[in-house]
Amino acid sequence: MSILTVIYALLFYVATAVLVLGVARKIRSYAKTPAPLKIPTTPAPTTAAGVRWRMAREVVLFESLFKSSKWTWIFGWLFHVTLLLVTLRHLRYFQDPVWLPVVLVQPFGTYAGFAMVAALGGLWARRWLVDRVRYISTPSDHLMLVLLLAIGLSGLAMRFVAHTDIVALKAFVLGLMRFDWQPLPADPVLLVHLALVALLMLIFPISKLLHAPGLFFSPTRNQADNAREVRHISAWAAALDKKA
Repeated sequence: MSILTVIYALLFYVATAVLVLGVARKIRSYAKTPAPLKIPTTPAPTTAAGVRWRMAREVVLFESLFKSSKWTWIFGWLFHVTLLLVTLRHLRYFQDPVWLPVVLVQPFGTYAGFAMVAALGGLWARRWLVDRVRYISTPSDHLMLVLLLAIGLSGLAMRFVAHTDIVALKAFVLGLMRFDWQPLPADPVLLVHLALVALLMLIFPISKLLHAPGLFFSPTRNQADNAREVRHISAWAAALDKKA
């Protein structure tokens, strides 16, 4: 077994552990953070069913972003949809045999990569060309977009420029899952692509990408506008009342 295989196998074990444990820890922190005030963004639903419907629209359609900025919505929504297709396409490396839905999505996932890179380019251009966005952008915002662009471009390069041995790659991925390590192809573009993906997994729990799970814990979105009908008491305040 080559030293390259060992390094990348260990890298992905560490990256997976950091990603899973880091996100779980952050979600636990979100769940335990008190929300002492009723602060749903109005107009807001007044029932729990309405909150669920509003959250579904936010997750699927990016409703608030659409109302805020149409251009940002176009690039943001396109990026997330194409990222989903690309991710579904990559599931074939983790399955043997491959599920039928994953087989059916393969043609769409292939060309979704181009749209994903284009959307990322639009989001990055926005960071430079829109004055108010450029003013609040930090180096980490630019670096995150560069990282995502590099992952997308290196993935497309493997598909259309420097082909890699996908059979050997799938054997390597399945070997990681089964703790039966298999040789990793030594293609430079593949190695760069995998290293960038591992880097993304490592920094995800400490990055702004945590807006993905964080959305579900946002009081402005997950609260019903029923302050007059139901008294809102946060968990920590309720505990104090019981002690008193």
